[in-house]
Amino acid sequence: MARVVVDVMPKPEILDPQGQAALGALPRLGYTGVTEVRQGKHFELEVDDTVDDETLEKIAEGFLANPVIEQWTIRRIES
Repeated sequence: MARVVVDVMPKPEILDPQGQAALGALPRLGYTGVTEVRQGKHFELEVDDTVDDETLEKIAEGFLANPVIEQWTIRRIES
């Protein structure tokens, strides 16, 4: 078994209202110096040895992310 992490983020050209809301809240909470916040999704999958990189890519593109507005990274985590 292996653990796989898929992080999904809005593409840079896509507006991110949740990230903008967080960015606006930070100074009110006393945090300065943050110039951008982007909010995304984080998935952790437990997979067996039969799940190859091509299958993981298909899972990310076809199920976990919307390829029109999101980009993703996939990484295997060593146990």
